[in-house]
Formats: sequence, C-alpha cells, structure tokens
Amino acid sequence: MKKTVFAALIALGLAASPTLAASKGVKIGVLTCDVAGGVGMIIGSSKAVDCTFEGTVGKRERYTGSIGRFGLDIGVTTQGVMAWAVFAPGKLKAGALAGHYAGASAEATVAVGLGANVLVGGSDKSIALQPLSVQAQTGLNLAAGVASLRLKRAK
Repeated sequence: MKKTVFAALIALGLAASPTLAASKGVKIGVLTCDVAGGVGMIIGSSKAVDCTFEGTVGKRERYTGSIGRFGLDIGVTTQGVMAWAVFAPGKLKAGALAGHYAGASAEATVAVGLGANVLVGGSDKSIALQPLSVQAQTGLNLAAGVASLRLKRAK
C-alpha cells in the first residue's frame, strides 16, 4: 500500500509539472509555505498557510491564507512545509500571486509523510504552481482529491 501511494505521488508531480509549466509560461520564482497542522475530516480539510515568494530577480513577498482539500482526507498531521516553482506568462506586478488556486492533491503520512499539490490560478488564472519539493510533515494521514489554495498579500 505504501509503495502504491508513494508511486502515485511521484507520478502526480512528474506527469503534471511539464504539461502545466509549458502552458503557463516561464519560471518567475519559488513560493514556500509553512502549513499548520490539523485533522483530516474524512471528506475535506483546511489548514492555514504562511508563505514567502522569492522571485528570480530578487523580489520577495509574503502571503497568508489557507490550503484545503476536498476528497479523501483521514488523519492528523503536524506543521509542514510545501514549496512550488511559480510559472507565469511574464513579469507580474506586486501582489499578483494573491487569489484562488485549484488542482490535484495527494498525500500519505505514517510518522513522516510526503505530499504533492499541482495548482493553477492567481492573477487571471494565469499562474501555475508546480511542486518543487514534496510536502514534508509528521503524523498519520492519507489524503487524495482536489486541492485549493487561497492567498492574500501580507502587509
């Protein structure tokens, strides 16, 4: 079972990344988010995020918000970290990552866990977030379904 879930996570990240990246432009930076711990509520969950965007030209912005999942989500996890490569059609104005993102999600945690979320949205739905590294966390959890990420620019 563990091998199957791990293989699915890797396939999700590898299969979706080149396709979405190619259709959404060039890499403009990296978004790294600290994700609060929480409890999966069988058919969904929501966790707070505190994120930092590091642009390829030295631009740095902070965002806050939440990441949610609709689908199978059973278990408990501690705080974790997610990182995405950010692709856009060109240079973005300040705060452009604010908005709603949606896409596929998979996660498995038994003591130490891994997860991946491939998301599209933001400014005019023109920004793609591709897993740069898998989500890392501790706990006991199994989740798969549709993920959503809501970001607002932190002051």
